[in-house]
Amino acid sequence: LERLGAWVRAWGIRTAGFLYLMADLSVFSVSALFRREQIRRGSFGEQAYAIGAQALQIVGLILFLVGAVSALQSAAQLRQFGADIFVANLLGIGLTRELGPLMTAIMVSGRSGSAIAAEVATMKFTEELDALQTMGIDPLRFVVVPKLWAMIVCMPLLTVMANFVGILGGTFIGLVSLDIPATVFLNQVASSLFLKDLLTGLVKSASFAWLITIISVHHGLNFSGGAEGVGRATTSAVVSSLFGIIVLDAFWGIVFYLKW
Repeated sequence: LERLGAWVRAWGIRTAGFLYLMADLSVFSVSALFRREQIRRGSFGEQAYAIGAQALQIVGLILFLVGAVSALQSAAQLRQFGADIFVANLLGIGLTRELGPLMTAIMVSGRSGSAIAAEVATMKFTEELDALQTMGIDPLRFVVVPKLWAMIVCMPLLTVMANFVGILGGTFIGLVSLDIPATVFLNQVASSLFLKDLLTGLVKSASFAWLITIISVHHGLNFSGGAEGVGRATTSAVVSSLFGIIVLDAFWGIVFYLKW
């Protein structure tokens, strides 16, 4: 019973710390738009390049394959009813609503979320964060806010690119395997989509970016130990981010598509 109480107490402390961090970063990220004196010049561009531009290749490759495989799997079922053309509908809706933002968030979490957690944990271990505070610089404003804004800006852009490349993958399968001309396939995709589908994916991707950054920073700030602790913090950040992404995705699905 004593162990259970200690675990509940520790969990409560960590949850409270996470909520405080969430509130602080939300306030600091908004105030940074108007007060930039504690934000290093050029830091946003550096982070946007690391988080967004350098992820283009892996995100594009994975989503092309996801689009192609999704089209193949859909065609295997729809072919029985002579409804091959509706592969385009399923692919367009599935990518823009779910697969595009979700797969992009998973890859960015593993790539950039882990890097953020490792960087923050290392800065804490080497007392760089304490040094910033000694100089009167808020570490969250100086280190984390540029990463948060870069993540929020780049994730929706990566998602748009992922949707486009995924549809191209499906178009390729439609042309090669289903004998559907590319123009017909793309027109069918366009006719099946609504503005709500596109906005849903963008809202999801921006919220995923916000969540990944906060979770990664939280685990980086709360690491313990030396190099081994940094590794544990990085692993925990990725696992927690993936769990949070799935939960948040389910939440947005209920908000946007459940008939109240």
